[in-house]
Amino acid sequence: MTKLTLIISALYLALVGLALMFFPLQFGRGAVPGDAAPELLALLRLLGGPFLGIAVLNWLSRNAGPPTLRVVLLANIVGFGAVAANDIWGVASGEARDIARLFLVIHVLFTLAFVMAAARGEKA
Repeated sequence: MTKLTLIISALYLALVGLALMFFPLQFGRGAVPGDAAPELLALLRLLGGPFLGIAVLNWLSRNAGPPTLRVVLLANIVGFGAVAANDIWGVASGEARDIARLFLVIHVLFTLAFVMAAARGEKA
């Protein structure tokens, strides 16, 4: 189950990273104005890089042993947990765009999957 979570999260993070880098206006629809400043688009593209890095980390860690795997699982718990908390805030306050409800579910599920994997101490 841990291996599958790492693979699916790697694919998801790679898609988000690529979308931010190559399609920032389309990915940010409803949050990014159509006439966004070039500086905003550059910032969104910049944020795509770490998503790709974490995608590679998760992909390469799918067969890792316990010491490395634990670190990767904890990092994903922090990352997805922080994003899920932000989604919850945005949806509850009404500040987020409508699609944030879908992202909230995805991010909470990833957070829970990584928490369960870490709690089980499961090998990839």
